[in-house]
Amino acid sequence: MELKRDIYSKLLEWKKKSSHKVLELEGARQVGKTFILDSFSKEYKSYIYINMIGSTGQRFLQCLETTLNWEPGQIPVEKPIHKAFELYKPDFVDNDDLLVVIDEIQDSPIVYSKIREFSREFKCHFIVTGSYLGKTREKEYFLSAGDVESLTMTSLTFPEFLDAFHMRDLYENIDLFGTSSHEDYDELKKYFDIYLHIGGYPEVVKTYIETGSIEACADLIENLVAIFVKESTRYFDSPLETATFDKVFSSIAAMMLKEKKGTKDLITDLTNIIFKEESGRIAKKTVNYAISWLYLSHQIGYCSKSIDCDNLNIVENCRYYFMDLGIANRFLSLTGTVQETIDGCLCENFVYLNLVDRIKRREIAGQVPWFGTDEKTSGELDFYVRSRLDHKNYGVEVKRGNEIAVTANRLLEKGKLDYVYSLKNTYGGVYGRKYAVPLYLVGRIGFDLGKGE
Repeated sequence: MELKRDIYSKLLEWKKKSSHKVLELEGARQVGKTFILDSFSKEYKSYIYINMIGSTGQRFLQCLETTLNWEPGQIPVEKPIHKAFELYKPDFVDNDDLLVVIDEIQDSPIVYSKIREFSREFKCHFIVTGSYLGKTREKEYFLSAGDVESLTMTSLTFPEFLDAFHMRDLYENIDLFGTSSHEDYDELKKYFDIYLHIGGYPEVVKTYIETGSIEACADLIENLVAIFVKESTRYFDSPLETATFDKVFSSIAAMMLKEKKGTKDLITDLTNIIFKEESGRIAKKTVNYAISWLYLSHQIGYCSKSIDCDNLNIVENCRYYFMDLGIANRFLSLTGTVQETIDGCLCENFVYLNLVDRIKRREIAGQVPWFGTDEKTSGELDFYVRSRLDHKNYGVEVKRGNEIAVTANRLLEKGKLDYVYSLKNTYGGVYGRKYAVPLYLVGRIGFDLGKGE
């Protein structure tokens, strides 16, 4: 079964630009990078796929080594990297109709360091990818940033998830503020409740489509986490570092479930949960390393704090979220917390992921999403958004139940916010500058309301 992915159109845009910059496709393990590139290869007449952790990678390295070897008195090979491809594939022709994909490139500093040559000396198109590209931040990996474009592939978004069930048209056309039929809203909410618990990893979604079993999906998610931890051991010398991953995941879940006002030092707080204080000095370094690896592997993300909803008064990286809801649900459930409370955290995580996407699309300010505070009352706003479209301030409140957005209303009255979106289990409505929208439609709300004023 083939799942449609929105990133395909971005791949087509990259091909059409023909800038000859190498495309670096990032993304967590098992989000479908290799599959989408195999499908994309059909846009070309010729295709070469090299996997640096497989036999194809070993053969290509042998070809590259042969052409790069040189001793005094010998005539150097002209265009050695071209020659390496000719040795690897005798019918190699360097033209615009050829796509070369080098997968798991982080396993070869030598090949990764040739990206500049791929960009400047070839006519064919290159895409490099891998699940653990965080490894390439180390000093033995050379990259000329001007020769690379980057795309990040995530697990399926909610609209992509709906596409698999032929429900995306309903999602795209239903009214945000409650004027469509209640049956249509209820139908979308039914799918949202499933997505909230299984997330968007392609194999997990396929498993649900085939079995209708959330338990089967949970088993697969557990296996995905185990494989991620096992594969990560290839990139660390210390078994203590890899053993920390599960503990970090669980501790992030615990922090999400607690009452939170943000923290000045996430690593210290996390370390205090995982380890005893007396081992804090060593543990903090280990946790910091594990956190960085999880972030660069697209397993977790950060959220910063805006003091008094001021876009110029930001405290960086005060909170964590998971980058897939199925993974989040797995670790939140391990805490033994009641499902209703877990679902509240998952809903907030769902909105966080949408705001990450809005930042990438240059709709809202920040390098990561922000939550807001009202310092006078110690109140907290789930998310504070400074729009890059109309330069207005938006409050976003996530309410799984029927709670009242007290802090958001107060900030609106004080003029700290221009508009408030209340995302909850509702059919929607407009109340002055407050907009009630069904939670699962967050991907369609606009941060350009001020353009009409």
